[in-house]
Amino acid sequence: MAIKDILVLLDLVRSSSPSAEAAVDLAARFGAHLTGLGLAVDPVVPGFVVAPLPVELIESARADALKAAQDSVSAFEESTRRQGVASESRIVEILMGGAPDSFVVNCRLTDLIVIGQDDPDHPEPMREAMIEAALFEGTAPLLIVPHIQRGPVKFDRIMLGWDGSRTAARAVHAALPIIEHARTVSIVVVGSLDSAGQAGADVATWLARHGVTVEIEEVVAPDIGVGDAILNHAADKGFDLLVMGGYGHSRLREFLLGGATRSLLGSMTLPVLMAH
Repeated sequence: MAIKDILVLLDLVRSSSPSAEAAVDLAARFGAHLTGLGLAVDPVVPGFVVAPLPVELIESARADALKAAQDSVSAFEESTRRQGVASESRIVEILMGGAPDSFVVNCRLTDLIVIGQDDPDHPEPMREAMIEAALFEGTAPLLIVPHIQRGPVKFDRIMLGWDGSRTAARAVHAALPIIEHARTVSIVVVGSLDSAGQAGADVATWLARHGVTVEIEEVVAPDIGVGDAILNHAADKGFDLLVMGGYGHSRLREFLLGGATRSLLGSMTLPVLMAH
């Protein structure tokens, strides 16, 4: 399926937004419509507070959240005007710690969701919860842009993290419109090829029928763990994009990919496209 509609969750607190810049560039490259979503996170009044908080304080905090969201939307609209990208913008209000339903509804009728990795120096409200909601409750693949990203996301060298699972296959299917733009595609199996080698050969054959030339690589998972092994291999080989399945269960707010996904998203150094 062609990528004709992209949704990006806008960063609120940075002078520049790597995820918005990447999304605008992708929309221009694919000729896609781009929707920018500004997030206004309302404060929660603790139930254990004996005396109620002044209404003025609550309203002031809400007004600040809405202004931050509007500022991010204004910067996004200016960027899309400069690039000549067809776009629209929305502001979504969510209670701090509450269910992100109003965000999730925007993730169900789009072809690609773009979200920036949380920056520990400039943390975004509920960013981890938004990534989880998009991945597990949305229907589109999720492109997570590292906070160190500068410039557009490249597709020249793509690494596919493969274990033969349904979620890994879902990610490759979802990424096919992007994979077809690559010069080099590597199917990377962490651990022994004895268990996933045939699956790696199968996906290589499937991609070949789409005109994609691939190679299969085995990466030994040392004591540093699977996530670090994947990132180290990606850095050593100079990959531009990592494609992988996302595993987890939302009840505990925890990602699982053989114990790797959460640590990988915390220390990622390249864009990661995930699907569940």
